Amino acid sequence: MNVQPKLTVVGAGPGDVELITLKAINVLKEADVVLYDALVNSELLSYVNPEAELIFVGKRRGCYRYQQEQINELIVARGHTHGHVVRLKGGDPFIFGRGAEEMEYAAANGMQVAVVPGISSSLAVPAYQNIPLTKRGSAESFWVITGTTKEHQLSGDVALAAKSNATVVILMGMGKLSQIISLFKQEGKQELPVAIIQNGTTPQEKIGVGTVDTIESVVQEQKLSNPAIIVLGEVVKHRAQLEKIQEEVVVKDVV
Repeated sequence: MNVQPKLTVVGAGPGDVELITLKAINVLKEADVVLYDALVNSELLSYVNPEAELIFVGKRRGCYRYQQEQINELIVARGHTHGHVVRLKGGDPFIFGRGAEEMEYAAANGMQVAVVPGISSSLAVPAYQNIPLTKRGSAESFWVITGTTKEHQLSGDVALAAKSNATVVILMGMGKLSQIISLFKQEGKQELPVAIIQNGTTPQEKIGVGTVDTIESVVQEQKLSNPAIIVLGEVVKHRAQLEKIQEEVVVKDVV
């Protein structure tokens, strides 16, 4: 039987099992091989074709199981020997997920390629904490920026974003938090609200809320660390505003 090599890059969503798409589940059921990352909820593997090969290729505790070049080669090798390879990635594979790179490599090596978008953590994690990235009167746009570039430096876009009135969402930025905060202080935004959400949409979720001036102390007090998302902007206030409204409604009902 001729094997038809194919790669489908699939977004697993931000962590909550129910935030994967129906299309993604259907693709997992058809897979011959699944390569999955550390941020993928392991419960999702129960949807995989029971005859498929499962290969963990993620990063844990600062140790890479596979380098990106090895993952690319593994995709092609398994595609030509097994058929349909599914690359399962946390969040959305086209938002700092290197899904585009893997598809280009696979296509250049004779594989059909497809993508199933996922719900990005940059949107879903703040939403789960009642933080809208846009809100009339508070923010008309938002930036989603990687905290660490290919050269392991802070993205220059953070400095540009700090000058705007947009909501700023920074992924993979905890190691550069001091630099990020410094850029916003240079723009006179010491009182700008900030939220840091760790392990968003999972049972282990933690959140710290403060301002540009106070957030580093909040991080130390609450022992927040990666994986976490940094949200800077007036929209962070919506969370407390909503809680206040809910409390007032409860008080009225009691009275």
